Parts: sequence; C-alpha cells; structure tokens
Amino acid sequence: MAVTDLIGSPLPAQTVVVERGPVGFLARAVTDSSPVFQDARAAADAGFDAVPAPPTYAFVMAHQGAWPELQPDGATGEHPLRHVITELMSGGGMILHGGQSFTYHRPVLVGDRLTATGRIADVTVKERGEGSRMTFVVAETDWHDADGAPVVTSSMTLIHRT
Repeated sequence: MAVTDLIGSPLPAQTVVVERGPVGFLARAVTDSSPVFQDARAAADAGFDAVPAPPTYAFVMAHQGAWPELQPDGATGEHPLRHVITELMSGGGMILHGGQSFTYHRPVLVGDRLTATGRIADVTVKERGEGSRMTFVVAETDWHDADGAPVVTSSMTLIHRT
C-alpha cells in the first residue's frame, strides 16, 4: 500500500472529558496568567459557563481524560494517529510536528464530554534526492459535544523524513 492510499482513512473515534487540572496545568505551562483558566469565579465573571480551556488545549486533550469506559465501541483510547505514525516509522526516519490549526465553534469548557472523529485529509510525498524523502500527513479531527454539536476542529500536519 502506498502511503498516499491513507487519504480519506478514518481515524479511530475517541471520547474525552475535559478536566480542570489538565486545563489549569496547560495554562501555567504556556505561561498564560489569565485567572479565567484557574478560577471558576473569574470564568463566570468573564461570561463563561465553566472554566474554559486555553486555545491550544485541543492539541493535548486527546491525551487527557480519555478513560476506557468512555470510549465508543471498538475504540482503544489511544491517540488516534498512533497507527499512522507506526506505519510511517516502520521504515525508519524521523517524525516531526509540522503544524497545527484550530477552528473553534464554541469554547472548550471544563466538564465537556467531547467525542472526536477524524480522517487523514491529505498525504504528500516529496523526494529530497539520494533516496530520501519527506512525507506530509494532514489529519483533521472534529470534536463534538454530547449533543453532537461541533466544538472545535483541529488540523495537524506530521512530517516523516527519511
């Protein structure tokens, strides 16, 4: 199978619960001192129904709060790109995070139970000469709330260099 055959492949579904500890930890890690990410009163005063997650939280939420009993049938709770990375790395090389973007439909809030569905949106292979190449894999993930309403869509580019 050619790596470009992955285009359109679905990624495993995953469900997470957005928890206050990881949200606050990420805000501190990125040195965001806004009290809305730490204090429910400050969040309420700012007009939020709960403590909001910092804007880049959607990048890490697949690694937090993915408890086994929450997962859709057949889902493992593993990061959904694990099988793609494993396939790319089977021939050696290096994986790099090449980019990330988010489209928010509403803020991610502590207490949200979100389910992701995703797909490989694009794969591009560029020959670098002397037998080496760079493969760009774009994965898109749509996160929905318990009612099925869209919350955030993320797009991540992985680069495999051989």
